[in-house]
This record gives sequence, C-alpha cells and structure tokens, in this order.
Amino acid sequence: MWTMQSRRRFLSSAFLAGAGGLLGVPRARATDGALETTRVRLLQDPGICLAPEYAAEELLRAEGFTDIHYIEVASDADSVAAIVRGEVDFGPNYASQFIAAIDAGQPVTVLAGVHVGCFELFARDDIRSVAELKGKTVGVQSLASSAQLFLAAMAAGIGLDARNDIKWVTDQAADPLEQFAHGKIDAFLGFPPEPQELRARHVGHVIFDSGIDRPWSQYFCCMLAGNSEFVRKCPVATKRVLRAVLKAADLCVSEPARIAQQIVDRGFTDHYDYALQTLREIAYDKWREYDPEDTLRFYALRLHEAGMIKASPHKIIADGADWRFLNELKRELKA
Repeated sequence: MWTMQSRRRFLSSAFLAGAGGLLGVPRARATDGALETTRVRLLQDPGICLAPEYAAEELLRAEGFTDIHYIEVASDADSVAAIVRGEVDFGPNYASQFIAAIDAGQPVTVLAGVHVGCFELFARDDIRSVAELKGKTVGVQSLASSAQLFLAAMAAGIGLDARNDIKWVTDQAADPLEQFAHGKIDAFLGFPPEPQELRARHVGHVIFDSGIDRPWSQYFCCMLAGNSEFVRKCPVATKRVLRAVLKAADLCVSEPARIAQQIVDRGFTDHYDYALQTLREIAYDKWREYDPEDTLRFYALRLHEAGMIKASPHKIIADGADWRFLNELKRELKA
C-alpha cells in the first residue's frame, strides 16, 4: 500500500539521487574524522526563506546523520532562544538576532552566511520612502523580531529613532499583515511568504527591498549559527551540518522548482507558488562570495548606533563567530 511514509521515503530517495548527481554529495569523508554524534536538531519556523535548511535533510543523511529532527518554533525570536537553551543545535536567522544574543553573552556561534535579501517593506501609496515613516504605524511580527530589528537598524542609518519615531504594531490577535491589508496601519515589513501574499493580493507597494537596495543587498540577511557547546564538542558534526546546508543553498539556485516541491511535500509550507517565487528571488548563491564577518560588523555598527547593543563589532565577532568550518568548505566546494 502507498502510505505517506512510503511516499516520503520515495521522495527522499529521488531527491538524494538528484542532489548527488548535481553536487557530488559526499558520503563520510575520511579527512573529516568520525562523527561525534549522529543526531542533529534543526530549526523550523514560518519563514520559507529558510529553504536550504529544510532541503538539507537527505544531504545530512549522506553526511552520516541518522537521527534528524526539525524543531518547530512560533517565531524567529523564539528560534534564537531555542538555540541558546540547547533545544536546537543549529538554525538560520537574521544576523541582528544573533548579534543581540552574543551581546547578551548567550551561547551562540555564527558559522556562515546563508542568503541575501528576504525583507520587503510595504507601505500605503502616499508613502514613498523609509524617512516618511516618522510618526507612522508599522506592523511587524513582534518586538525584537528580525523584521523589527532590521527596520530599527535601517532607521538609525537615516537619523530616525526607531524607539520613538515609529509606532510599532505587533498585536497577534489582530495580525499586522491583515491590518495593513485593510488599511488600518501605514506599513508592514515582512519576509517570505508575507511579501508574496501581499503582492498576490495587490496590497500596497514596496518602498524597500533588502535584496536590491544598497547597502543592505551587499550583506547577508540570514546566517547559520549553532549552540556554542555543540560546536565546541562536535566540530566534525558541525562541519558536516554546514556542508549539507551550503550544498542545499546551491540546490536552491540550480533546482528551485525541485526544492519548492520538496519543502511543500514535507510540510514546511502549503504554498508551492510562494515557495518557488521565494527561491527564484532570493540570492542563495552568495555564501562563497560575501564575507560573513563583514555582515556581523555592518549590523553590529547599525545596532550600536540605534542603542540596541553595547558591545563593539570587534567583540561581537571575537565572542560569537567561528569561520574555520566555512573556510575549509569554501576550499572543498569550489564552484
């Protein structure tokens, strides 16, 4: 009988065969050493832009992991907390989320950049720029969410005080996206699938796109980090997790339709069209080219200017980043 479980196994096998043909998926590399653990726990949150992590499951199996779990969290702010508490081993998130955690002395280690450009700011037709948001209402998922931190950093760069000049709307009982769609607030900052939904509904217009607008498009928005204790105790496993995620990022570029269908089949999203649009629009091919340390430095400066962190960029990087695995993989996975 064709069951959901057998269908999942079939899809997994088909995907792995395709991935192996395209990218030369490695089985256990002798040069890596033995895995310290075959279990890994990864984040799952509502963002479609995290597709490389969702697409990495069979690549992780090829790396020797046999016990792979996706731990669901309600929001991106919760995801960093889950890594800090050791409930999750690895997860991607907006760079500023990790910077804020490192500034607070929490055990998070940033390993690499994953992609560029997932934030879009929608506004009423009469609002044409970020500067015009002074005194206006802006919807985000929650205070201290990635979207709120992103806009706060951007506002600081043009002389706005995000704490006093912008009226944040975060009431989940009255979804900010829906409030914007019904004209009750002035602007909404979201990440996939929210921009795709607003475009499909012909609501508002985009006044900022982090994938296009400089200087933001020149830095990673989302980076991969691990629980610091896991990274310290399990360096071989850490390198193999990162290799799987970066190979999956390459697949998002070379096979967007395949990856979009896969993450729908596996229940990470219900919207194939939104997933495919996201994969085609977001730059998943910058992990070799962009310097993740530049990203941490850039956002740490912005957040420091906004009064949201105390540590210097140098201290953030020294305390919370480890590039040795990425540097090794850049040599191994040359385009």
